[in-house]
Amino acid sequence: MKQIEKKGRRNQIGAYGEIIAAAYLRRHGFEILDTNYLRKWGEIDIVARETGVIRFIEVKTVSYETRKDLDNAISCGTWRPEENVHKTKISRLNRAIESWIVEHGYSGGWEIDVIAIRVVPLEKYATAKYIPNVVIG
Repeated sequence: MKQIEKKGRRNQIGAYGEIIAAAYLRRHGFEILDTNYLRKWGEIDIVARETGVIRFIEVKTVSYETRKDLDNAISCGTWRPEENVHKTKISRLNRAIESWIVEHGYSGGWEIDVIAIRVVPLEKYATAKYIPNVVIG
């Protein structure tokens, strides 16, 4: 039962992070084309366009109890959410990207980017770190 509760909370935090990431992208001039593009072989969190390039954006979110906990994690260099974008994740993402490109008849340039979100839900505080060009297509 605790595993189900834990997974539900993790999904909530992930969804919250994706909302924050989309708002961040809009504020920085990106046009959001698609969110949560899901196929059984992979998922794309956000598809956006910026300066004519399609960006497939992986959102990684980590949550903290307090802002002090978040500040301590940053200052100590502890685990960063973007470190969870590994070879297997990129492979699944690439398969989903191939599907999106075919379905939308897209033939231009594209990139895979990452947004690392750190949230303190109880204090309604978040930070976003945008990392472009993780993989260029």
